[in-house]
Amino acid sequence: MSKYKAAITGVHGYVPDYILTNHELETMVETNDEWIVSRTGIKERRILKGEGKGTSVMGIEAVKGLLKKTNTDPLDVDLVICATVTPDHVFPATANLISDGAGLTNAFSFDIGAACSGFIYALTTGAMYVQSGMYKKVIVVGADKMSSIIDYTDRATCIIFGDGAGAVMLEPTEEEVGVMDSIHKSDGSGVEYLRMKAGGSKHPATIESVQNREHYVFQDGKTVFKFAVTNMADYAEKIMQRNNLKSEDVAWLVPHQANKRIVDATANRMGIGDEKVMMNIEKYGNTTAATIPLLLWDYENQLKKGDNLVLAAFGGGFTWGAVYVKWAYNPE
Repeated sequence: MSKYKAAITGVHGYVPDYILTNHELETMVETNDEWIVSRTGIKERRILKGEGKGTSVMGIEAVKGLLKKTNTDPLDVDLVICATVTPDHVFPATANLISDGAGLTNAFSFDIGAACSGFIYALTTGAMYVQSGMYKKVIVVGADKMSSIIDYTDRATCIIFGDGAGAVMLEPTEEEVGVMDSIHKSDGSGVEYLRMKAGGSKHPATIESVQNREHYVFQDGKTVFKFAVTNMADYAEKIMQRNNLKSEDVAWLVPHQANKRIVDATANRMGIGDEKVMMNIEKYGNTTAATIPLLLWDYENQLKKGDNLVLAAFGGGFTWGAVYVKWAYNPE
């Protein structure tokens, strides 16, 4: 058993300047502010504007901010993992582009695609590299430009998603802090309910696929909601049971920001009140792999060393899981 734990030693986020409000969406699709807020909790979301700007643009900014905040030399970073489902290209990996843009020329890098669960998958993967003793500085990024794959004539999806990126630094420690435990699951049969049909090797891009609007997110909302409520809640509770955590032991639930009703159901299962639930869905919407690191960034100044955090997510695929993190530092 390794003597090392992988501690989060810094976090930073980036969201674009452009704010797409519910009121602006009312001019684009048949919806209204009350309908959106009552069903999702979302009031606005950020959109990355500009020709030729992909997910890496946001990831680079998040990583640059992280390097500055942690006083890290870019050449000292060993590994970059980027969780995304909106890569700049099919290849190279968006993590490669982030490393290049942030000057991480000594790091190797790769992407993980697990939709909204991507960040917690990547966090666990990065932690394994640190715990093994192989690497001392690992950056985990969650970033998505969801606006690039959203149909703004489909009110079932266009109200939900936004763009953003967040990044954390993982470093070894011999203290009892850091990534303590994780449980991850997947079920490929979920492809029927949440997917982007065209653009991959099964259905390459054609004139017909573009005309049929098959390069946008499709979601069967009711089915996805049912699976998400059950699995996020179940696995948040399981990670607590496996680590003998009672509700009073948990300082914060850090839930994927898919829908406020899903988050509420997870908190209820864990037996914790709203005061212990991180939420920013009202201002960012669902930024897919970026939601959890953006929460940590927003709430960083409220976190104290030794706080027990439960990170939970559910995403397309289906993918889901939970991670138990013991926070490693006090706010400045």
